[in-house]
Amino acid sequence: MPIHLDPTPTFRHLLADANRAQVGMWVCSGSPVIAEICATSGLDWLLIDAEHSPNGLESISAQLIAVHGNGTLAMVRPPIGDQVGIKQLLDLGAQNLLIPMVDTAEQAATLVSYTRYPPRGVRGVGSALARASRWNRIENYLARAEETVSLTVQIETVEAVTNISEIAGVDGVDAIFIGPSDLAASMGLLGQQDHPDVVASAMSCIEAVKKVGKKVGINAFNPTTAQKYIDAGVDFILVGADVAMIARAGEALADTFIGGGGANRASY
Repeated sequence: MPIHLDPTPTFRHLLADANRAQVGMWVCSGSPVIAEICATSGLDWLLIDAEHSPNGLESISAQLIAVHGNGTLAMVRPPIGDQVGIKQLLDLGAQNLLIPMVDTAEQAATLVSYTRYPPRGVRGVGSALARASRWNRIENYLARAEETVSLTVQIETVEAVTNISEIAGVDGVDAIFIGPSDLAASMGLLGQQDHPDVVASAMSCIEAVKKVGKKVGINAFNPTTAQKYIDAGVDFILVGADVAMIARAGEALADTFIGGGGANRASY
C-alpha cells in the first residue's frame, strides 16, 4: 500500500510564524548523539556546520536523522556553494541551507538555481532514490520541491556589505546571515568581531535587509553583543557552539578539581 507523507516545514516557515528572534547554536562535533542532545535542549534551530567542522555527507545525514522530530529545525552549512555539493545535501534531506561567502547578487541567484529543478534551476533529478522525497513518499515531490527548501546566504566581507540590498533582493533567497568573524577579518580587524566598527557594519546590514523585506540573522557568542542584535530586530541568531561549550565546561571542571585549568596534569 503506498504511503504518503507531508513535507516537513522549513526554516522559512519557522521565521514566518515567529514572534521573537529564533535562537540557535552551532553543531560542529560531527556526532549525531550530540546533535540529538542539542535538538532536545529547547532551542529553536541548529546549524550543522561542514565548512569548519569534520562533517561529510554520512555524518550530516546521521545528524539530520537524529535531530528530526525533536522540535528543533536543522540548517546545514556546506564548505562552499557548489552545484554538486548542494545537490547531494538536498537529496539526503537537508531542507535548510546556509551558503557561506556570498558577495554578489549574481552569486546568490546562481545558488538559487542550484536548489531548483528545471526549468527554474539546474538541480539534478534523483529524488526517487533520496531521503529528500522520503523515497517518493512525499506526493508530487518534484512539483513541490521548492516548498521543502529554504536558502540562506552568508554575508562575510566588505564587498558583500556593499552589495547587501541587491543580495537580499534576489528572488529565492529566503534570509541573510551575517558572519561577524570573517567580516571583521575583511575589515582588517581579525579576531575582533565585537569591535564597534564591525558591530556598526552588521547593524547597517540588519537595517538594509529589513528594508528589502527579507529575514536576517547573525552569529554572536558574546551575550551582550547578542542582545544588541536581538534588540536591533534580527529574526534569528546563533549564540553558542557544541564544541565550545564542551571545551569551556571541561576547563571549568579542571579548574575546580585540579586548579589552574589542569595546567599541572601529566601529558600523554
